[in-house]
Parts: sequence; structure tokens; C-alpha cells
Amino acid sequence: MTDSARSRLIVGISGASGVAYGLRALDACRDLGVESHLILSKAAALTIAQETNLSLSDVQSRADVNYKVGDVGAAVASGSFKTLGMIIAPCSVRTMSEIASGVTSSLLTRAADVTLKERRTLVLMVRETPLHLGHLRTMVQLSEMGAVIAPPLPAFYAMPATLDDMVDQSVGRVLDLFGQSWAPVRRWGEDVGPIAGDD
Repeated sequence: MTDSARSRLIVGISGASGVAYGLRALDACRDLGVESHLILSKAAALTIAQETNLSLSDVQSRADVNYKVGDVGAAVASGSFKTLGMIIAPCSVRTMSEIASGVTSSLLTRAADVTLKERRTLVLMVRETPLHLGHLRTMVQLSEMGAVIAPPLPAFYAMPATLDDMVDQSVGRVLDLFGQSWAPVRRWGEDVGPIAGDD
């Protein structure tokens, strides 16, 4: 893999609740020196307005490269544009289902489809609960296709003191899947819990 591929990550933000995960993923990319390529769904703009005090331009300024969700001819729509892969944080059930079907209607889901076909890492931070059987079957299908389903769940062993701590731990653990180690992550056997080798 080339240096450019190692240093690019596609970050998608769908309309599900939990836009903080996508925002922190962008911040983490900057901290790690990873070039972030951002795709916001139309519904994501509504969630950003409901869950933050940020404007769309504020969010876009956190990314190195921004794409319009309707631009299906963008670089990230082609497998020849090398990346580490893609994270969708948060990932709505609608977005998840569209990716599973392979019938993509936007750059967000097209880029995810390309990530799968190129056998790159695709991580979906699915935000929905409770899950009905259709959701679960779709997740199984995506897992069989090579996607990683990573709902953002709190890691209480990390002793989070704030919601920000919980968000950062979830985002950092997802970035581990791309070979990126982000400083805020608290690790079992290193920062918390028993130290490896202790009796």
C-alpha cells in the first residue's frame, strides 16, 4: 500500500443520532496526520443542527477534503483512489440497508460499496436500538460482505468521567481497526485493569 493510501480515511456522517462520533473521528484524523475525506448525508445536516451548535461549514472545516453527497463522480467513488477504508459515524439503519443492498443512491453509500468491493476496511457505527430481526439480518449480511459492525457502546472499564470520554473511547477503538492508535484511548492491561504479566 502506498503512503497516500495509508494516510487517507473516508469519514461518512449519516442522519442518525450521534454526530459527535463523526466529529471526533475527523478530529482524530487531524491528530494522527491522516487525511480525512468527508461525506455528509442530507439528513446529517439536520442532526448537526439538532445536536450541536456548529454550522455545516464548521463541520466541513474539520476535514481535509469535502464532497457533495450527490457527487457520484468524486474521487472516493472509484476503487482506483486508494484509502485506508471508510468509517460511517454514526450510521443510520437506512444507510446500512442501502449499503447491504448494493443499490446505492448517493456518494455516501457508493463510497461504502467501493470500500467493500476493494476489500478495504468499512466500519459502520450503527445507531439504533432496539433492533428488529430485519436489522439483525442486514448486519449479518454486511458482516458476510466484509463490513465491520461497531455500534458505539460505552467501555465502562475505561472509567469514563464524561460523555466526551465515552465518545473518544468508541472512536479510538474503531480507529484501531485501521491501524491507527489515537492517544485518548484507554487500554485494558495498559492504562486500566490488570497489567499484563502480573500475578
